[in-house]
Amino acid sequence: MQPVETVYVETETVACDGGPNPALGHPRVFLTIEGHGSVDCPYCGRRYILKEGAKVGHGH
Repeated sequence: MQPVETVYVETETVACDGGPNPALGHPRVFLTIEGHGSVDCPYCGRRYILKEGAKVGHGH
């Protein structure tokens, strides 16, 4: 299945609410990009890809 939209981001954690039109959106979810460098929203299928060279936090 192809993603609905691809968004390049600079942080490992992203929030997705389905887009700019609240009537067509979904509840806001926070997604974490791990290992393979991308994550898909389970509601709308939007794919978030970590930009090359983005700083990755290691948590303390």
